[in-house]
Amino acid sequence: MMSSSSDQPPIHQRPAELLQQLIRFDTTNPPGNEAECIAYINYLLTEAGFETNILARDPMRSNLVTRLAGQGNAAPLLLYGHIDVVTTENQQWQHPPFEGIEANGYIWGRGALDMKGGVAMLLAAFLRAKAENLPLPGDVILTVVSDEEAGGDYGAKFLVENHADLFKDVRFAFGEFGGSTTYIGGRKFYPIMVAEKRGCHVKAIIRGPGGHGSLPLHGGAMARLGELLLQLDTQRLPAHITPVTHQMVETISANLPDPINSVLLRLLDQAQTDAILDSLGSHGAFFDPILHNTVNATIVHGGEKSNVIPSKIVLEMDGRILPGYKADDLLAELQQLTGGDVELDVQPAKPVPTGTAMAEPDMGLFDTLSSILREADPGGIPMPYMLPAVTDGRFFSQLGIQTYGFLPMNLPEGFDFSRTIHAADERVPVEAMDFGTNAIYEALRRFGG
Repeated sequence: MMSSSSDQPPIHQRPAELLQQLIRFDTTNPPGNEAECIAYINYLLTEAGFETNILARDPMRSNLVTRLAGQGNAAPLLLYGHIDVVTTENQQWQHPPFEGIEANGYIWGRGALDMKGGVAMLLAAFLRAKAENLPLPGDVILTVVSDEEAGGDYGAKFLVENHADLFKDVRFAFGEFGGSTTYIGGRKFYPIMVAEKRGCHVKAIIRGPGGHGSLPLHGGAMARLGELLLQLDTQRLPAHITPVTHQMVETISANLPDPINSVLLRLLDQAQTDAILDSLGSHGAFFDPILHNTVNATIVHGGEKSNVIPSKIVLEMDGRILPGYKADDLLAELQQLTGGDVELDVQPAKPVPTGTAMAEPDMGLFDTLSSILREADPGGIPMPYMLPAVTDGRFFSQLGIQTYGFLPMNLPEGFDFSRTIHAADERVPVEAMDFGTNAIYEALRRFGG
């Protein structure tokens, strides 16, 4: 563990070093084994005078919840993050992924971005609030969880289903992802995540005549599989303009010069959306998944012998549904795409939001967070953002909690956040850790406003 030498400033003033310590716990999921990392965080909190709850479905997959009392003028605020990480198998790293090395102004290691870096910032800001007796508007609840990368059964899902009372009356939460800079048209933006897509499992059953492998057969299940994969590869599902994406595109456009601003605004015309995405080339990839329900083929089952033409093939797909839409909507769109001659089944991942309420996030804290970022970086432009993936926010939303992806990092232009997460050489600038910790601390001071 880190030295506790008296000549060092307190750990909450050293978020980058705190991140180094967290990286050095190998919490690759599976199997996770997050308990030792949780124990270290628990040590820091208890040393600072906190009472903590260690809660676990499995002793090796523990979670931590603690609370810092506020003035009672606002609903409690939840800070949460996960300390499990994805595998580094078959990746070539410049620096060992679990040593937390500082080099070239960066902290290197698995989880530096997803999301031990975020946990370190949340924890440092939380400890600082305690050390400096910050007059918090309301209670702040810090929750560190296991198992986000593999479904949350041992982490957020377990807490929400078994310990919901710990989060009573919480309206807002800070979690992943959001607040990290992205550059569009030469301008710096800070996307604050306020919504996320929902996952679902899609299965297509493709049938056709079978037969002996020695005899030519046309139009069989294998050929139809090829046609289906080509359809999925070359055609989009219908465009949808959700409220969050509408506001995001308008914000970006308002801060870019002609002609790009007017081009981007045409994304909001569903009759033009796909043509504009195509005209944007690689830059369209940022907007494409938040303007469509999507599916990606991932697993194929079919055939048992190399000399027998199969009469049935099962294709499994990863589906992602926009807020406000349901599994039945995706099913209808896929049926239209395939012409109805493929058996389709769409099963939403749990938990399933009711109605279309998720299409309209609670933006009550957005202006506060935006003003904090503008003050911290006058050259940056905050904007609402929809995450095309899923987070533990889907579990806390079942308790009526609105998550803001607010882990601010002022990143240099050219640093590709999305391509660095889960990849070899995952890393984060040391200065970005200080920037984010200070922004979160300021949010703790203001969240009741």
